[in-house]
Order: sequence, then structure tokens, then C-alpha cells
Amino acid sequence: MQRSKALLAGLAVLLTCTATAAAQQDWPNRNITLIVPFAPGGGIDASARLQAVTLGELLGATIVVENIGAAAGTVGSARVAKAAPDGYTFMIGNTGTHAYSQSLYKKLPYNSNEDFTPIGLVSESPRILIARKDFPANNLQEFVAYLKANQSKLQYGSAGVGSGTHLPCALFNTVIGVNITHVPYRGAGAVMQDLIGGRIDYMCDTIQTGAVQAKGGSVKGIAVMSPKRVPIIADLATNGEQGLPGVEATVWNGFFFPKGTPQPIVQKMNKALQDMIARPDVRKRLEDLGLEIVPPEQRSPEYLAKMLAEDIERWGKVIKAAGISMD
Repeated sequence: MQRSKALLAGLAVLLTCTATAAAQQDWPNRNITLIVPFAPGGGIDASARLQAVTLGELLGATIVVENIGAAAGTVGSARVAKAAPDGYTFMIGNTGTHAYSQSLYKKLPYNSNEDFTPIGLVSESPRILIARKDFPANNLQEFVAYLKANQSKLQYGSAGVGSGTHLPCALFNTVIGVNITHVPYRGAGAVMQDLIGGRIDYMCDTIQTGAVQAKGGSVKGIAVMSPKRVPIIADLATNGEQGLPGVEATVWNGFFFPKGTPQPIVQKMNKALQDMIARPDVRKRLEDLGLEIVPPEQRSPEYLAKMLAEDIERWGKVIKAAGISMD
């Protein structure tokens, strides 16, 4: 009797393993949901939808985009962290959802290092330091000197506390040793409007919008916060070139599955990601959005996992030094 029970138990385990292996081999055989943890219409949403179409074609499946835009991307990220690890739910994440969030929020319903399985990094978007067009400085050294001499009278704006336009400026201010009044807005568009109108003094904007306004003359470009110059505004020097290394601020975009997603599925999705980026038309459309495609050696799940851990530590120090926190 005992032997029969053991045989049945062993058979059950064998059948379960066989079924699991078959499911992984057949993946995908139904629609896949891509969670975009931001509202429709923004830059990350546009890039995600573009990539979803191509990834779906390469995988032979339909990828349905679902926007869950709340709490700076943390609500959508939490949904993915708690989803079934079967390869049918994944997300596009970035520096904000997976690095800033770990030190910014007092109570966060996920751990970026422990609750996700990285798929791969795709692109980066450096910040650009811009000022009102009549700001009395024409380069980074003059800008820093003016901030130090007039910090009590100046204001910088962002798209909200803890946003990708707030923390880069917080980093910058901390490095140069100034205490400037922060004015948070409900979106980057309103910040830009007030910067153009001269109602605030500077901001650390996305390269996509900040470069366009700087080239058009409605604001003044001070520095690209990147290790190297970017094609969209190639004549503007980086912070390092202007003698201030250590304030680089680049927001990356990558894909994640829930923790525990089988490696064969992760590898298959990563292969599709690599093939997608290899397509010249897709690459050009992403670059037209102001995104820089990362090199092949930075697209592996292992690289994204390592970079994420380093980013959490780096931005944690910035957030702590600036005294920023959210409930």
C-alpha cells in the first residue's frame, strides 16, 4: 500500500514536471499583457507600444498593453510583482519604478531586487539641465557660481516629488552644495511652461523635450547630464566636459517578468528583445523618441540585475542626502 502511494506520488510529480516543461516549450500560446506603469500618451508609453508590436510579431503572439498610471509607476509595478510567473505578464520599468522607489517610499509593496526577473535593458534617456532663457549664466561653471551666490532667491521645478525630473536636480544640488527651493508640479508640461515664462529658474528635463526647447531658444541649455554628448543636441557639452563629473543622471528603460518566471521563457523573450533592437526601423523610431539604444553587452538579464542593484544604492544615497521621502 505504502509503495503504491509512493509510486502514485512520484507519477504525479513526473506528470507535473512534464506539463510544466511542455508549457514552457509552447510559450507563448495566448495573449501576453505588457504593463506600462504610467498614463497613456507619455514617452515611455509611446516606446512601450512600439516595442510591444514588434515583440509580438517575433514571438508569434499578441501583446496587449495595459496602462496602470499611479504613484509614479509603483502601482503598476506592484501588479507585476504579484502576477503569476508564467510569462504572460511583464512590464516596462525604469529608474523611477525600480531604483528611486526603493529609498523614496516608506512603504512599498515590492522589492525591486527580489520580486522581479529581469529580461533586459533596452534604452537610456539622459537628463538635460536647462534654465530660463534670461538666466545670467552661459555655461555650467557660471551657472554653479550663480547658484551658490544666490541660492536663497532661486527655484527649480520638477514633475513631482521623486520624479525623473526631480531627483537628477536633487543630485546636482547636493553635489555642488546648494539648497534651492523645489517647486513640484503635476507633470513636466506645466514645469516647462513656467520655465519658459520665467516663473522658475531651472529644471532637469528629459532630453526629448528639453533639447527641443533649448535649440528653439525658449530656454537656455546648460549641460547634458550624461557621460557623452547626445545627437539630439550635439553642440551642448556634458557636465563632465564642463568640469563637473559625478552628476550624470540617465533614466533607463528595461523589461521585467515577475520573480520565478522560468528561465527558458526569459531567454526566449530576451532573444526577441535582441532581434527587435536589431531591426533598423524599430531602432530609428526609438531614437527619434530621443532614446539611446544600449549596446548588445548591456541587454542581458544578468547585466540588468547588476545595474539595478548598483542604481538602487546610488540613488538611495542621493535621496537620503536630500531628505526626500514619500508615504
